[in-house]
Amino acid sequence: MDIFSFVQLFGGLAFFLYGMKLLSDSLKKTAGGRLEKLLRKATDNPFKGLAIGAIITIAIQSSSAMTVMLVGFVNSGIMDLGQTIGVIFGSDIGTTLTAWILSLSGIDSKDNIFLKLLEPKCFSLIFALIGILLIMASKKQKKKEIGTMLVGFAILMQGMTMMSGSMAPLREMESFTKILTAFNFPLLGVLAGMVVTGVIQSSAAAIGILQSISLTGKLTWGMAIPIIMGANIGTCMTAILSSIGVSKDAKRVTAIHVAIKIIGTIIWLVVFYSVVSVVDFEFMDKEIGVVGIAVFHSIFNIVNTILLFPFSKQLEKLARVIVKASDEEKEMILDERLMLTPTIAVGESANFVTKMFTKVRNGLDKATDLLMNGFNSEDFEAIMANEEKIDSYEDHIGSYLMKLTTEHHLNEDDKRSSSKMLQVIGEFERLGDHASYMAKSAEELKSKNISFSPAAKEELDRIIPAVREVYSMAIKCYESGKPEDAMDIGPLRIVISEMCEAFKASHVDRLSEGVCTVEQGFVFNDILYSCGRIADHSMNIAAVVYRFATSDSSNTAYMHDFKQKTGSSSEVSYQRYFDKYMSGAKS
Repeated sequence: MDIFSFVQLFGGLAFFLYGMKLLSDSLKKTAGGRLEKLLRKATDNPFKGLAIGAIITIAIQSSSAMTVMLVGFVNSGIMDLGQTIGVIFGSDIGTTLTAWILSLSGIDSKDNIFLKLLEPKCFSLIFALIGILLIMASKKQKKKEIGTMLVGFAILMQGMTMMSGSMAPLREMESFTKILTAFNFPLLGVLAGMVVTGVIQSSAAAIGILQSISLTGKLTWGMAIPIIMGANIGTCMTAILSSIGVSKDAKRVTAIHVAIKIIGTIIWLVVFYSVVSVVDFEFMDKEIGVVGIAVFHSIFNIVNTILLFPFSKQLEKLARVIVKASDEEKEMILDERLMLTPTIAVGESANFVTKMFTKVRNGLDKATDLLMNGFNSEDFEAIMANEEKIDSYEDHIGSYLMKLTTEHHLNEDDKRSSSKMLQVIGEFERLGDHASYMAKSAEELKSKNISFSPAAKEELDRIIPAVREVYSMAIKCYESGKPEDAMDIGPLRIVISEMCEAFKASHVDRLSEGVCTVEQGFVFNDILYSCGRIADHSMNIAAVVYRFATSDSSNTAYMHDFKQKTGSSSEVSYQRYFDKYMSGAKS
């Protein structure tokens, strides 16, 4: 084997990896987001997750890409950790299809025209031709993507053919036979498969290389089996890299993926080679072909799934042991054992809601302070971190209460308390979002060196204190649970809404006069939008409190009725807030 054979081998590997990437990327684009929507359906049914994981991996031809997708979904809160386990098992089964496609390279066509058409060196060229025609001739983007997919598949198969051709000279080399013989020692074979796959970050490519080597006729079952096991561990490298800088739960997705592969390999090594030491399997010393490699690759992953899938809960617990919870995460854990006494569970949930709105209030105080008194990075970072914690509180409290109310019997008071909390945590979460939006507006003013005109500053000096008062009133109202504390929020919300409209109109006038710039306007309008939305969400909180504090709790139109509530006291309150914040402003 000379230097040109190595060039052909690594050139073929480059073709294979590029073709795989092109095929995978084009399949994702052609799906138009349907794969992601399908993945989101893998919720509480692990068997559905298993099927969906297999289907998507077959479609995108990459278990690594599937795991990376799961890491992203868990990190963004779209999926829970437990929901990913079935998908991971399905992905392991789905990825074996690639080995079966690559096994077509072992077809001996002789003079049969139909078998000859199944050879990669023949049908891949046909696919390439069709793909190029679609790319060049079609005006529709979807057809172009299908063409790219066909070209990617053709490049992949051409790479496989090149790798197989580069191995041909090895058939006559005694030194190569001696090297392969070393892989009869299982641990060495597992290590080799793991390292090679980890470096190229593709188990499909590693299996493809192994299938190319098998065409030399020098590879036996005993040599190939541990290498295939190692390749299944090595494929986790992509997921490990993707888990850098993500949430703890997202890291646990990778931990589960790695655990499945390692535990499965250990079981195979112990059980299979224990049996081999007692029973003389003649096939272990026989030559393995490309189909044999595809067969064992499939058997390994299917048996792993059969053995380990029933222990999904234990795998999740193991991942939580490997990736330990931080002190902050521990603070957010609502103990499910408390559900045995629902009243206590409801009370603990209420304590968590208190922690949540305390963080919301702190975030809003800091955000409005950034706008009033100038930007500082310490408060900005605190607001951003705070917003993530608020999101986590909403997820944890919402999931906990839903499980509590659907799986346990609650008395009427606990039902009302749970329902009240479920309705307000979303409003608190949105208040936290707007605190981060205001902080980003303050950062934009600082980074772009933007300063508002005196008139715009005067308007912000009016509306920001009004916003501070409305969200403070809403939080106080929720804490007290008294309907009278909700009554003034509606009038103040109307005043803030009118201020937003008036100040937007004033800004348009300043734009036409050249006093303000468009760039200033974008930031100014973003701030006014957040002010208006904070008032709206504060109003929603007040309306929920009012509903649950009055006897008329069955009225489904309570939110609309309360927002439209008028009367002498409301009119007096409106006038008081108008005089306090709006008097003198342009209307």
